[in-house]
Amino acid sequence: MSRILLATNNPGKLREIQAILQELKAEILTPRQLNLDLVVSETGQTYAENAALKAKAFAQAAGILALADDSGLEVDALDGNPGIHSARFAPWPNASDADRRKVLLEHLRGKPRPWTARFRCTTAIAQPLPTSIEVYFAEGVCEGEIIPEERGANGFGYDPLFLVPQLGKTMAELTMEEKNRLSHRARALRAALPILKELLKS
Repeated sequence: MSRILLATNNPGKLREIQAILQELKAEILTPRQLNLDLVVSETGQTYAENAALKAKAFAQAAGILALADDSGLEVDALDGNPGIHSARFAPWPNASDADRRKVLLEHLRGKPRPWTARFRCTTAIAQPLPTSIEVYFAEGVCEGEIIPEERGANGFGYDPLFLVPQLGKTMAELTMEEKNRLSHRARALRAALPILKELLKS
């Protein structure tokens, strides 16, 4: 059976990605299963660059197809920030998701609502070849708005503050099934599925 390595150790991401990729006829592996302990510096200027850095590093280390993603929250009232810095938005090391949500609301205090925003995700699929690594990309976007109080216990990151207007729920109030229909990551992964299927054939 063909194998795909998911280039992340984030348990929330792993759950979401594994649920969406289960239709593939492939063994979906995590770094832990291969005893891979890689830390990739996200020095890119775009989601695609960061995703590619991770996918290529894991594909090279394992010698198999690797899939990585990079995503961020873009808030219009903050000129599109935190964007690619979403995971590092709190200005101190080892900040938690709750810390980052608190910093986000502090930045938005006093700005007129609604705080329109979107989650954006780019996936990178790295295929190791004899002399190089080919990378393929797919993107997904989910529009919504930031609300001033947290709601819901599912999800991770900024999910409890991100309202999906058509459902009247935050990302953290959605079931895994609902989230995997409309989230930015779900859309990027669904766009990546045809690419993955072609690569697995070859």
